Amino acid sequence: MTATRTARDRARAELTQEIKDEARRQLAEVGAHGLSLRAVARELGMVSSAIYRYFPSRDRLLTDLIVDAYNAIGEAAEQADPGEGDPRDRWLAIWQGTRAWARAHPHEYALIYGSPIPGYAAPQDTVVPASRVALALVKVLTNTEVRAEDEVPPELRAQAETLTKVLGILAGPETVARLLMAWTQLFGAISFELFGQYVGSVDPADAFFAHSAKRMAEFVGL
Repeated sequence: MTATRTARDRARAELTQEIKDEARRQLAEVGAHGLSLRAVARELGMVSSAIYRYFPSRDRLLTDLIVDAYNAIGEAAEQADPGEGDPRDRWLAIWQGTRAWARAHPHEYALIYGSPIPGYAAPQDTVVPASRVALALVKVLTNTEVRAEDEVPPELRAQAETLTKVLGILAGPETVARLLMAWTQLFGAISFELFGQYVGSVDPADAFFAHSAKRMAEFVGL
């Protein structure tokens, strides 16, 4: 019975992965808003009713794809961090690893950092995976004596203090506020690059991104 269950579980896991792989392929063609369980089933040679045993709705499939994408870009950031040495070099390495993943997986990046999907609301399942890049950066800051000394407005201070508790990090509100600004700047730079906003200005964007990452390292106090 155990062997049979194991074989069945393995077969289910393999087909689940095939469904997600096909869905990712279709993202490149029709985007997240056009993703359809029926279309995925058709391409895999499944009857449309069968796919619902694996994903009860399009939104459940989207959530799995989003979680996978967040985990993948988070893993890329974590693996890029040498874990020791100059904190600024670690910061730059994490951002370069993040950008490299985004450039290699533009449609998955668009799924998590592009336009909102009409009618879809991300569930709580996505929060922890979505935090992985930020936590990799916070790890560098937490183990470093940073020099962020700005006074932040009361409302922002309260938000930053709440965020430190949610993430379980040791950092002052000024540092957290600067990290959020750097996060916005550099992910914005990646998005501009992938979505064609740099064409005719800083394309290719290698030098500009590297320069921006260095300036943001200074900005957060490294």
